[in-house]
Amino acid sequence: MAIYMDVHSGMQGISSDDLVAAHQKDLDAEHTEDVHFSKVWADPKSGKVFCLAEGPSMDAVRRVHERAGHPADELYECSLTVE
Repeated sequence: MAIYMDVHSGMQGISSDDLVAAHQKDLDAEHTEDVHFSKVWADPKSGKVFCLAEGPSMDAVRRVHERAGHPADELYECSLTVE
């Protein structure tokens, strides 16, 4: 499975509870595309939210976010990693 990072914009003022709820919607829908969202970060001031996921394709990650009601504005495959 490949690793993906996506970015959501326009979420200024997002609270911790809002972030948890949005992430839960992804977790509830991820099984439909064999995707797993492992982490999520937010910067409430800029309105950016970042999600880390594993999945079979970029399109699969995109579809899960669409089903969850918050499509990603940007999506990248992270093909190089350093641990």
